[in-house]
Amino acid sequence: MRGGARLTRSGFAATVVAALVVALVAACGPSTGAPSASIVPPAEATPSTPAESAAAFDTSVPSRTSVELTVYAAASLRDVLDTLKGRYAQIAPWVTITVSTGASSALRTQIEQGAPADVFLSADTTNPAALVTAGLTAGEAKRIVDNRLTIVVPTSNPAGIKAPGDLARAGVKIVAAADAVPITKYAEELVANLAAQPGAPPNFAANYAANVVSREDDVKAVVAKIELGEGDAAIVYATDVAASDALTEIAIPPDAEVIAQYAGAVVGRSAHLDDARAFLDWLNSAEAQEIFGSFGFRSPAS
Repeated sequence: MRGGARLTRSGFAATVVAALVVALVAACGPSTGAPSASIVPPAEATPSTPAESAAAFDTSVPSRTSVELTVYAAASLRDVLDTLKGRYAQIAPWVTITVSTGASSALRTQIEQGAPADVFLSADTTNPAALVTAGLTAGEAKRIVDNRLTIVVPTSNPAGIKAPGDLARAGVKIVAAADAVPITKYAEELVANLAAQPGAPPNFAANYAANVVSREDDVKAVVAKIELGEGDAAIVYATDVAASDALTEIAIPPDAEVIAQYAGAVVGRSAHLDDARAFLDWLNSAEAQEIFGSFGFRSPAS
């Protein structure tokens, strides 16, 4: 009887355990739409930004790896590039831009000699075209922006210059740039136009040339001399006047006006060709052209 009692109690315990299992299964059984115990839900993907999504599928989007671009640019672009590169850092934060400015002709020579530039921005179309011809660029040169030539004098105007014809007056000290600098070619064109104006002084071009007292490395050096009163007048870019409180502009007849055409190119030996192309292309965007305009530049003529 004792052994039977034990079996009864054991059976009773087994029955209780079985009942509990049934109850638990009923309470925790699968519900409609829930995954079964053998399927683990996939890990949730980290949301990506639109730019990251584009980069994943568009091979034309530059790598997001940190990139340093060196831009060789005409001296007259120095101020506007400070603003442009700041804005571009917001658009392409992985790109750091370092700008080196000088005479376009000198910068071209440096690139020809192997200087580590990624982008070349010139105050003319001639210097970039020379690099294209030499096979030193990745693709063709592109027009970027235009500028207007003007005559400037110090605000005190010690020589009393009131009109372009006064540049040929005896004793006037004119500051100019070196022969190879783009502003010099443009200035020669402007002088020829002024010499052809009705009422221009006799021998205007020759007398203007005789009044040149110094030749500077680039247009910014020319501007600095006039601002310091070390010359009476100079032919520079309209953007130089816009950037200075120490210069006064002398009006030029509209039909004598000369427009400077700026162009840029990607240097072929650049280690970051995609990012260099992207920056050069952006300079022609509506946003970049608006920034250029705020400094006195003009969008390229169509």
